[in-house]
Amino acid sequence: MNTILKDAASAATAPAVPGHLDLLESDAIYILRETAAQFENPALLFSGGKDSAVVLHLARLAFRPGRIPFTLLHVDTGHNYPEVLEFRDRAAAEAGARLEVRSVEDSIAQGRVVLRDAGESRNAHQSVTLLDAIEELGFDACIGGARRDEEKARAKERVFSFRDAFGAWDPRRQRPELWDLYHGAVGPGENMRVFPISDWTEADIWRYIAREAIALPALYFAHDRDVVERNNRLVPVHPLIALRDGEVPVTRRVRFRTVGDITCTCPVASDAATAEEILTETLAVETSERGSTRLDDAVSEAAMERRKLAGYF
Repeated sequence: MNTILKDAASAATAPAVPGHLDLLESDAIYILRETAAQFENPALLFSGGKDSAVVLHLARLAFRPGRIPFTLLHVDTGHNYPEVLEFRDRAAAEAGARLEVRSVEDSIAQGRVVLRDAGESRNAHQSVTLLDAIEELGFDACIGGARRDEEKARAKERVFSFRDAFGAWDPRRQRPELWDLYHGAVGPGENMRVFPISDWTEADIWRYIAREAIALPALYFAHDRDVVERNNRLVPVHPLIALRDGEVPVTRRVRFRTVGDITCTCPVASDAATAEEILTETLAVETSERGSTRLDDAVSEAAMERRKLAGYF
């Protein structure tokens, strides 16, 4: 066999070199398997948003052909978009996973959450409902879809992020994670938050969604919606959001970069109707998805850390 044929034969049988997404996927699967191995009763925080949809997909890959060994937990504020809740229920059923939903509305009714006024965002108040659900259901770990590129406070998180018996995050008490070794031991009442896609970026998420054909709520793709312009943002017109004097609704072609409460999540102008088109847009913008579209995230890094000290996701 001549040299050219030998080279061709070698190329045909050589293993493929893992790409960037393959390495991210492999690391996330390793983290999910470590979580299953180290904890007795872990939960996967599943809101129906794009990041939690990616984590659910990774969990299904990690444990196929069996079912995922995690309960899905959603803290429902009562102000979620119906399309997202419908997707949440459908995705959980397709995964064959147990879904537990706990409501901020119930926490309000019990007096556990007190709002300053009826129009206040309930986003920060999810901490109370989450901590109550962790205690009620006995979860010793909660898997989340947070990424370090989202904002500065999240960039300080470990992959295994320790929470004390009060649900508080203290950066001085976090454990070293040398050589991807994760220390998951927790005492009574303590909890671990696990972030398998910490090192992913928004662009990575959309590359992976496109490659894996992961289903998402339609809100993430371009559609027509009535909005008003407010403080350089497009605020959706909805009964939960009071219009201000002089604001006139207009219909715009928009999509959501991130999906949270109706009261605090703003769309962006866009014609991107596919994951590939969204990726192209994402690579061209300089602002983070939360910084440009979340009204409640217009807070300081210190303020976000105070939320985390109170048990925030």
